[in-house]
Amino acid sequence: MCWSLIGCLNKMGNFKGFLSTALVFLIFELCLVCCDITDGNTEHLKRENSLMKPYQGVGSSPSSQWDFWGSTLVTSSYVRLTPDERSKQGSIWNTVPCYLKDWEMHVHFKVHGSGKKNLHGDGIAVWYTKDKLHPGPVFSNNALFHGLAVFIDTYSNDDATDRSFPYISAMVNNGSVNYDHGKDGRSSELGGCSAEIRNREHDTYLAIRYSKGRLTVMVDVEDKNEWKECIDIGGVRLPTGYFFGASAATGDLSDNHDIISMKLYQLMVEHTPEEENQDWTKIEPSVSLLKSPKDNIDDPTGNFRGTPLTGWKVFLLLLCALLGIVVCGVVGAVVFQKRQERNKRFY
Repeated sequence: MCWSLIGCLNKMGNFKGFLSTALVFLIFELCLVCCDITDGNTEHLKRENSLMKPYQGVGSSPSSQWDFWGSTLVTSSYVRLTPDERSKQGSIWNTVPCYLKDWEMHVHFKVHGSGKKNLHGDGIAVWYTKDKLHPGPVFSNNALFHGLAVFIDTYSNDDATDRSFPYISAMVNNGSVNYDHGKDGRSSELGGCSAEIRNREHDTYLAIRYSKGRLTVMVDVEDKNEWKECIDIGGVRLPTGYFFGASAATGDLSDNHDIISMKLYQLMVEHTPEEENQDWTKIEPSVSLLKSPKDNIDDPTGNFRGTPLTGWKVFLLLLCALLGIVVCGVVGAVVFQKRQERNKRFY
């Protein structure tokens, strides 16, 4: 082992070149991850899965592409899921299943009301799930859902939390895990970020991208016309044939929760022949890079993952690992040489 370390040290120049090349490659890949999100112009808009003004095709008729429930009010300018009143629930759902393997959803939304500081709630959820129009306790939707949920939570139910609200998080569920409202879903989230989205005078947007097993959530809430990364995680498996929707709820506190548009874009991505031949409708929603949420329910920290494993964190983790290997190699070689010199003195 020690001899191999000395050999590596003798080729340190080559190793440094390899390290530099690897780091450049990593930086390039991470830039692609951060920048590779559509602006909504270069990809294909799927109108049958999109909700846009003047909201034609919204209603309960057999030909409608969107149906709504509860307190939802459809106007010419917005779809109001809940008014700024207590104990309201509302949702709107696409009645056309999505069969895209790679997609990106842009949500133009607005949360506003008369409540100040912490006197407002509860928030909006954007869904991609097996079932639609199933009222329940999670932002007016079913708690044991199958699929993906992205929560825009405006009220903290956990007094011990160290988070700043409003808080955006994501969850993938196969119908076996309850969203813990008392802990704001902390035990089952894939990652999240804080975002000041209430009572903004400018437009606020959310982008959800799913491509080749990677889930990316971005926000544009600063009126800078640029996306800011919130969640980026790989190993996500989502089936085709699910439904998009949005829901909101108020409790003792309230807000107006408005959806201005939901635009779905098809991403043009190449897949292997094995992936193309797979029946994507039979995929079980899961996250392979993380342990099952069921295995983490009793985690005393209450964390499924406290923060998302973003591109920069992956880069730093790999860099630290490489530097650790180099340091261990140098230390091992020095110790070996010292022992050799000490043994020579006894001859």
